[in-house]
Amino acid sequence: MVLIRPRLTDCFDIPICQEDADFAIPFLDEDIPFYLDPFLLWRSPSMVDTSLHAMLVNSFNYLGFLVKKGKEKTAREILIKASECNEVGLGFSGTRHGHRIGTETANEILSLFSLILQITKNGFTHFEEIQLYVDQISKDRISDITCTYLKSWIIDYTIDQCKKLGIPTFDITLDNIYDEKKNVFKREGVKLPRNPQDKRPVLLVPKRWLRWVPWISCDNYIKDYFVEKVTGGKEKLSKIEILNFNRHNYGVVQVYIKQKEKTQSDCHNDPLFKPIPIISAKRKFSSIEKLPTGKTDSADKKYEDYICQLLSSLLYPHLDFAAEQVRTVSGVQIRDLIFYNTRSEKFLQDIHEKYGNKQLVFELKNVRTIERENIAQLNRYMANDFGKFGILVTRNPLSKAMFKNTIDLWSGQRRCIIALTDQEIELMVNVYESKQRLPIEVIKAKYIEFSRACPV
Repeated sequence: MVLIRPRLTDCFDIPICQEDADFAIPFLDEDIPFYLDPFLLWRSPSMVDTSLHAMLVNSFNYLGFLVKKGKEKTAREILIKASECNEVGLGFSGTRHGHRIGTETANEILSLFSLILQITKNGFTHFEEIQLYVDQISKDRISDITCTYLKSWIIDYTIDQCKKLGIPTFDITLDNIYDEKKNVFKREGVKLPRNPQDKRPVLLVPKRWLRWVPWISCDNYIKDYFVEKVTGGKEKLSKIEILNFNRHNYGVVQVYIKQKEKTQSDCHNDPLFKPIPIISAKRKFSSIEKLPTGKTDSADKKYEDYICQLLSSLLYPHLDFAAEQVRTVSGVQIRDLIFYNTRSEKFLQDIHEKYGNKQLVFELKNVRTIERENIAQLNRYMANDFGKFGILVTRNPLSKAMFKNTIDLWSGQRRCIIALTDQEIELMVNVYESKQRLPIEVIKAKYIEFSRACPV
């Protein structure tokens, strides 16, 4: 069975939704578009997190100690090794495989311990400050350096989560595990989950450490601080010019850092998925009601866009949204929504057991009436890539003949295709607003209705 945008838990048939997981569930063939923000560890009420942050900063400042001792080569080797952590799969890479910094960038970072007197004397309190002095250092690099220095703890955390959930682990020899007592990287044999596609090890990262953009970031510094409070918007400088200015005006940067510390109560981890507000859901359904069926004025594209935005929110957290995709059948483009079957509800567990669905496909049809070929197209798609359960999202109820066609499919091939119409989508939006029930119960009701119509 082919999985769309496969995740580690889905490949090993572990029934858990992202909302219930303590960690960000990793994809197998792409990065999670979030970053580990060391500031979240610094401001955390957890002694574990604050201790890890202290270890992180001490380890980074050890590079300055090496520079003072004339051991720039050793410091450079450590920094380059620390600059990439592929095992965590954070960022925007489409391959889960990044690259380390080069010698020139490493030397520029290490030069800060010599060029800036205050850093020479006291080191860094927030090492992510380096992005305010050095070009080519941004949120992905800060995240990777943090992950590498904390890798030993992340390994233990991963092993613990795998034991709790039953995720298989394998004997793996892992490089670049930092020993903060000896300040060296070492190689260790550990038991970790691995990507079933390429057999590479996978590390799990707590959700509480993740943000879209680090609290201290160069873009934020330039846009919300430097332009507004340093130049007053009167002078336009390039990024390189601003970085050079910072290296010669340490006090200016520290005012920004202190401001970020004072507003730490506003710094929180970002949700991995944020459902749309109730009022937005109601507006989108209102827009759907006004659309004609067919393709007039791109009504089909608009319908598909609205449904995608609605269902991904209405069904969260019981179904995690995987992807939307477009496929072509007989010259006609068909748009589908794919959800991970997290089996968070009993009927979803039934669908997994009876029909073999690790993922659910919703095929979108902005047509007045569903025809036999529409059902046949979804049936063929299910046969090739999914289990034997699928959902047609369309405007009007199936005719008696088409409903009988779905029943005949069940009788002959034990396949289940149900339809969600404007009426059901409206009900889901109303339930989403009232919070008295769950929108996914509307799908459950349609499934029960279909099951009762099937011959015994």
